[in-house]
Amino acid sequence: MAHISFEKSMEILHKNLPKMKGSEKVFLSDALNRVLATDVVAKYNNPYMLTASMDGYAIKHSNQDKKIKIIGKNPAGSFEFDEIKEYEAIKTFTGSFMPKGADALVPIENVEVKENRLIIKEKVEKGFSVRLIGEDFKKGEILLKKGTLIKAGEIGVLASLGVPVIDVVKKSVVSILATGEEVVDLDSEFKMGQIRSSNNYTLTALAKSFGFNAINLGIVRDQKEEIKSKILDGLETSDVVVTTGGVSVGDFDFVKEITGEFDVLLYGVNIKPGQWIMIAKAGEKYIVSLPGFPYSSFVTFLLYVVPIIDSFEGRKSIKFLTATLKDDFQKVFKKTQFVAVNLVFENGKYFVDTKGKKQGSSAILTNLINTNTLMWLDVGLYTLKAGSEVKIIVF
Repeated sequence: MAHISFEKSMEILHKNLPKMKGSEKVFLSDALNRVLATDVVAKYNNPYMLTASMDGYAIKHSNQDKKIKIIGKNPAGSFEFDEIKEYEAIKTFTGSFMPKGADALVPIENVEVKENRLIIKEKVEKGFSVRLIGEDFKKGEILLKKGTLIKAGEIGVLASLGVPVIDVVKKSVVSILATGEEVVDLDSEFKMGQIRSSNNYTLTALAKSFGFNAINLGIVRDQKEEIKSKILDGLETSDVVVTTGGVSVGDFDFVKEITGEFDVLLYGVNIKPGQWIMIAKAGEKYIVSLPGFPYSSFVTFLLYVVPIIDSFEGRKSIKFLTATLKDDFQKVFKKTQFVAVNLVFENGKYFVDTKGKKQGSSAILTNLINTNTLMWLDVGLYTLKAGSEVKIIVF
């Protein structure tokens, strides 16, 4: 059968992406890598009073030409002295509220104290070291928008708002199943002609690195009923079941037959690596059958599985950017190709190269060590010169 273009496969995929799941409440401590289901709006100004941003003396800016009487101190968390008059000062500490009437904070190193009198040796500008009301955020301001992926900074903002529980999008579940008579697990006896299973471990780890819920379903032999049973079991507990191997045109490639019993969206794409890929819908769930070669399954997982899970959770896990190629690159495969590259950011621009990357089959898993970027090369045979602008996928 004729394979469709990569662009056509993306068109089909995006037309059939799932709707975002509903929401649920989680404790803030469990919200990392979750997606906000609602806007977060500030209920008050922060700070809600003028606040000292360092240790010093709160004064009236216009009083710096004479000695000033120190009438007390306001440690952070207390506010005993709430007002000053002309030529009065209050020793004020980082985070303390500024007393009414004060419009500048003189740092400790700028002053000399004699008999409870403040002598200013180095004057400051009006408003110096004073945090304005609402400097961080103002009441009614949308601080975090619906769809925001919650990271450490977002956790901090939510904590500063006193939010113990937050609405997030429900997580989806992806299950990964490796197939193949020749594939053996890590703790199994290894015989001539067999290969160690890496796909189920690699893809489970890749999914978890994005913050997805991932289940490693292990390995199943090239037995049609066993494969079908595993896939059906996976659909019971997962939103997406991913298989590797058994989707090509071999005598024992049963995965394509089983996946083909469902609503097939696409089968066969003109890409390298990973031309043998099949995606089907099982109701509101998905079966994505990927090639068995390790590099192929990794790349096609990024291209086809991640967008499905992202759509379920209302997020964007992969960036599509452009970069400058540091060295010449000879493209020797006609298909749309995805090449593991090294990425650096220099002088405000992204640069990529293939130093240390091996050229060969789609089984070279070591090319993914310390790699978070693929170079996306369109159809054709050509040479890219150093300095060329190229498309990249950053994950």
